[in-house]
Order: sequence, then structure tokens, then C-alpha cells
Amino acid sequence: MNTQKSNQEQINIAMRVIADHVRTIAFAITDGQLPSNAKAGYVIRRILRRAVRYGYTFLGQRNAFIYKLIPALIDSMGAAYPELAAQQELIVKVMKEEEDAFLRTLETGIRLLDKKIEEARAANVTVLDGADAFTLYDTYGFPLDLTELILRENSMSVDIETFNSEMQKQKERARNAAAVETGDWMVIREGETEFVGYDRFECETRILRYRLIKQKNKELYQIVLSETPFYAEMGGQTGDSGWLVSNSDDETIEIMDVKRENNLPVHIASKLPADTTATFTALINVEKRIQTECNHSATHLLHEALREVLGKHVEQKGSYVSPENLRFDFSHYQKVSDEEIRRVEQIVNKRIREDIALDERRHVPIAEAREMGAMALFGEKYGEDVRVVRFGSSIELCGGTHIPSTGRIGSMYVIGESSIAAGVRRIEAVTGDGAERLLYLMQDSIRELRAMFNNVPNLAATIRKSIEENAELKKQLAEYVKERVTALKQQIMERAEVRNGVKVLIYKGNGSADAFRDIAFRIKGEMPAGEKVFFVAGITDGDKCGLVVMLSDALVADGLSAATLIREGSKHIRGGGGGQPHFATAGGKNPDGIPAAVDAIIAAAGLA
Repeated sequence: MNTQKSNQEQINIAMRVIADHVRTIAFAITDGQLPSNAKAGYVIRRILRRAVRYGYTFLGQRNAFIYKLIPALIDSMGAAYPELAAQQELIVKVMKEEEDAFLRTLETGIRLLDKKIEEARAANVTVLDGADAFTLYDTYGFPLDLTELILRENSMSVDIETFNSEMQKQKERARNAAAVETGDWMVIREGETEFVGYDRFECETRILRYRLIKQKNKELYQIVLSETPFYAEMGGQTGDSGWLVSNSDDETIEIMDVKRENNLPVHIASKLPADTTATFTALINVEKRIQTECNHSATHLLHEALREVLGKHVEQKGSYVSPENLRFDFSHYQKVSDEEIRRVEQIVNKRIREDIALDERRHVPIAEAREMGAMALFGEKYGEDVRVVRFGSSIELCGGTHIPSTGRIGSMYVIGESSIAAGVRRIEAVTGDGAERLLYLMQDSIRELRAMFNNVPNLAATIRKSIEENAELKKQLAEYVKERVTALKQQIMERAEVRNGVKVLIYKGNGSADAFRDIAFRIKGEMPAGEKVFFVAGITDGDKCGLVVMLSDALVADGLSAATLIREGSKHIRGGGGGQPHFATAGGKNPDGIPAAVDAIIAAAGLA
């Protein structure tokens, strides 16, 4: 901490920073910009984190508090900016969630950074090692800019060059983990690929070029075609699969996947055709394509429904569309409730039943698309001309493939909702065949449960009652076990013998390791201080067996060790164990050896 500033000066600076930052954050959220890890959203996140850090360090605020200032801000500026009051609930919830998330990171990061600063001062060093800064960033999620700020307040700096070097090493490690060896392109003929997959599921084509690739000791081929109906993975939609069939001899090559490299569809196959110069028919797997289209079109409907139910602050942050399911990431400040999910499902399924026709427009000027109200998708880059996909009031810029009308989707059901980052939620859902399979699974599960409970009419009430009864039985069983352990302990103590001035307690019989561990410590706790007590139990539990040895402190002081004694006994039960000088256990697979094991332990203790 900068010793040239008094505590009051530091407090005053912190309060000014927080007052200034809370205004910035509140107005940004009101305008629809939520904190995130990208672009403008990251600027807002950094501003908020800076305010949180000042409150944490200089005002002693260990819990979220900045969001509590919003009512005061509205009192001060709400008359001039009524949108602040209108968006108060959203602003407060977003800020609180961000604060809570960052405070968990901040506490650990500041503690570690303070330690590094102390070590640097002790060594008379004013530059923090970049490797230490990278560890804070990579392992603990502590932002570099916050590290730099704290260091400046302590008249220090960070070795940025080393930090960047460590970052580069990490990237190289990631690249090497997914390294792909590629051969040279073998050019059959010149040309560019024409994608016809919006209109056709198959077409005649020829191979333009191909090359061999190796990944994880597996050889595959990348093939570029002159025309293709195969959609290449992009915008969250997975690539098509299908076949390449030779028109001359019907040789069939399976196309496993289609990737996009340098904006070019590259078809992945495990082998090449015998004649690469032939003419082929390219056919996609129509069933998988249609299932993917159902999920993709449902994603557009889901996006619109979420904005209707949760608010206009909802923005797409990522998506994944495959034949099996869809995944949609979006900005939102809290968990989506079951009631909200049900409303979203109802809206989407209503629009599916309306069988809204696809209105697809290609080569639309970007300005015109914006005027239509088309929403751009997260992470996409658009040129001057774009493709607009519309289902009724849902209008988006999209390059993916879609179903001809929403009725073909069948239905959509949400199967999961979760948080993937601060302020970003994820919904997973199924449609069409996937929705049917989910419904059948649920029906089968309910049918099986009903059968287990004799087909009672009110299954939920019956299960609830069964759970309550089970809890009560467990409680009664625990009480019984407790009483049984107490009685067994008493019996063992009543049969105690004194040998060589030592009270010896022995048990051989059925029981559980947990019960006799409890008995051993109860016995020790009830013995007078300084008394020499030796307890050994050989227990059988089904086809398993075990040993327990407990020694009083006086015996341990005499040089005996329960851990040493248990090793002598475990030889007889074909097992092993260990522990501490006063207490040790062992388990084995030979219950018949229990008597010999107990006798061996007693003999080794000199108490036979």
C-alpha cells in the first residue's frame, strides 16, 4: 500500500471511484449492455471489478454492496433519467451477481498477491515476476489489469514480457494437444466450391483437390468438391455427414464430417475414391440434416421466446446445433425459474403448432436487414450482403440451414438450464424425434414407478410419504444402533481382565468396523486418566473381517504402538491396515483367521 497516503485519503479516493463507477455501470446496463468477457461487456465488467476491489481493500467491504447504491443513484438522477427506475430490478440483480462472483476470486487473488508483494519488498525488488502474475491469472482467474493497478498503488510494476511469454507457452501447449499434421494439397482441377445445400440434398460434383491429414495417429483425407450440398460446420451448426458415390462404378466413400477452413467447405473421409478424377454424386444424410434443421429453427424461436419472457436484455452468447439436441447460451443475471422455462416452452410450441413458413432472403444488404429488425448472432462476422431467416416475428441474420416451416419441428422441450459464466446462462433442449424419445423415457419412468407402488393414483404423494417414512425408519435405526453399541460396549467392559497391571478388553464376533471404532473411543473416553487400558476387537461382517486396536495414553507412553500391533494381526486375515500409536484398524478377506489374529496382537503386546 502507498505509505504516502493517509487512510482517510485512501477512503476518499475509494468512495469517489465507486460513486463514479456505479453511475457508469448502471447507465450501461440500462442501455442493454451486460457484463461479459467480450468487447463492450468486458469493459463494463472491468469497471465494476475495479469498484469492487476499491471497496474490498480500502472500505473493508467483504460482501457485495455496490448494488445497494442503486436506489440512491435513482433518487439523485431518476427524474432526469426515468429509464433508471424502470430498469432498477435488472441493474440490481446483474450487479449483485457480478459482485458475488468476483469477490470469490478477489479474496484469494489479493491474499496471494499481497504475499508476493511482501516477498518482493523483502528482496528489495519493485517488479513482480510475470510468471507469478500469470499464475494469478491462469489458475485463480485474477485479471492482469487488476494486478497492475494494485502493484501501482504499491509503487511496483509487473514484468509484462514474461507474462506474455507464459501466455504464449500456454497457447502452444493447447495447440500441440490438438496438433494436426497436414500433407500438401493434390490439385485435380482448378475451381471454387459452390454450396447448393440450401435447395438440394444431393448434387453431381467432382473433386477439386485433396490432402492427407494425421491427428492422434489416425489418417484421414480432406476433400474439396466443385459443388456440394454438405453444410460445413459454422455458426454453431454442426457439419453434415453423408456419402460420395462414384457415377462410374458406384464406389461409395463415407463423408464423416464437413469443416470450414478459410471459408471453404472441407469434407472429411477415411479414404479416397479409387478414381479421384471421376464424376460423383454427393448425398447428405437427409435424416440427420432434417433433425439438425429442426433444432436450428427451434433455436431461433427459443431466442425470441426468452426475450419475451425474461426481457430485452437477453442476447445470444453462443449456440450449438446438432441432430441430437440444441444448446443456447444467452445473457441473463439469474437462474431461469421452472415457471419461466415452462412459459418459454409454451411460446415456442405454440409457434411450432402455427406452422409458420420459412421466409428466407439471400443477398440482402446489411443496412436493409437491420431495418427489417434482423438480429445479428453472437460471434458472427457479416459482409455487405447477408442472409435473413424469418419465422413470423423472429428475424435473424443466419447462414445455417432451416426447416421449411415450424410445424416440421414437432415440439420442443427444455432438458437443462445452467450457468456457464457470470451473467451467462445455458439452455439445452430437444425437438422432433428427440422430444418424442424424451417423452417416452418419462412415460416409461412414471409407469415403472407406478408399478413399484402398486399403481397408486397419486404417485407424488405416495413417494413423498415413503420418503418421510424412510427418514423416520433411519432415525429409529440410528437410535437402535446407538443403544446396541452402548450395550455391547458395556458387555465388553464387564468382561475386562487385568493382566500385568493392564485392563484388557477383548471382543471376537460379528459387527461393523464403524461400530467398533465408536466403541473403542467411548471406552478410552470413559477410562480414568493414567489408567492402562488395552482394547482389541476381531470382527466378522459377512465375507469380510477386520481388526481394531486401541491403547490408552499410558500404554503408548510405555512404548506400545497400535499401528505396530495391527500389522502382526493382519497377517492372519490376509489383509492390511495401519493407524496411529493409540488407535489402528485393519481389514482382510479371511474371517476364519480372526481368533489367531487377536491372539497374535495380545501376544505381541506382552499380555497373553
